[in-house]
Amino acid sequence: AARHKIPESVLVVVYTPALEVLLIRRTDAPEFWQSVTGSKDRPDESYEATAVREVWEETGINARAPGCCLSDWYLENVYAIYPQWRHRYAPGVLMNTERVFGLQVPAGTPVRLNPREHMEWRWLPWLEAADACYSSSNAEACLLLPRFAAG
Repeated sequence: AARHKIPESVLVVVYTPALEVLLIRRTDAPEFWQSVTGSKDRPDESYEATAVREVWEETGINARAPGCCLSDWYLENVYAIYPQWRHRYAPGVLMNTERVFGLQVPAGTPVRLNPREHMEWRWLPWLEAADACYSSSNAEACLLLPRFAAG
């Protein structure tokens, strides 16, 4: 049987001490610039474990490395799943719950994209990053960065 995606995901704002935000561009939707996102692999996977795994899979950054600081912002966005992606979920699943995290990394941290998922990356100052995000919840998370940044 096909495995359906779990409608519980993470949004991880990856940023430097100067509040530059890493945005990555989706291969399957080139107009989508976004932070790291991804769904739980299993219902019992914690949001934090999902965040660490997704950051590694999408950017090659180890969120547990020295100099990195992962923080749970204790914010959740509940939103309608875009119609073009509903087929990935069980029938009748229309909403997703997204937990927001921040990950501070040292300036100059190398990025290694998974070419199946993303085609390009860039670092932008937080306000510019918010403007560049496709999704409103991602833009809002960028705007909240100065309040939640590790410091």
